[in-house]
Amino acid sequence: MKLFYSPTSPYARKVRMVAIETGLAAQIDVISVNVAQEQPELFAANPLGKVPALVLANGEALFDSPVICRYLDSLSGNTLLPPSGWQHWEIVRWEALADGVMDAAYNRVMEERSRPEHERSPTAMTRWETEITRTLQHIETCLDSLGEDLTLAHLALGAAIGYLEFRLPHLLQAAACPQTLAWYASFHERPAMQATQPA
Repeated sequence: MKLFYSPTSPYARKVRMVAIETGLAAQIDVISVNVAQEQPELFAANPLGKVPALVLANGEALFDSPVICRYLDSLSGNTLLPPSGWQHWEIVRWEALADGVMDAAYNRVMEERSRPEHERSPTAMTRWETEITRTLQHIETCLDSLGEDLTLAHLALGAAIGYLEFRLPHLLQAAACPQTLAWYASFHERPAMQATQPA
């Protein structure tokens, strides 16, 4: 298998951590790409030109991090996401929450990085920051429901907070979420987190 990724993408980081935690990393060639440039091989795998994109041994391709994560987990016997039952939906909900934080953070970062100051939308930037802060405060109130056993929820949340730490650290402090930050500090020590740090 081949995985197209960007070293700074939190979505790709989530997938890479799933590959490590499921023991599949050795079966995947990781290919770093710059999505701002022409990437014919990536475009062939995902016409949207987004990472992550996973090309299977038979040439078929999967894209979008939730899709790839579910595929990899299925190869390992559903160790990170039970196929049914309420726990499945709890984990999926956590992943959606974490992915939403990634979406808002990415949009906020790109608004600042890709536009000159006079073309930026302060309204949109404030909205994204508010979404992030509100969600972090929500996570603070329900962190206990995450549980101790490793699931896709943990990896998604680790990738989301890691992206904030990398790109928007001031929002982590502004959210006033000490339990969440303490959880992240501990989770950050996992080998999968250490091996996939953004650069």
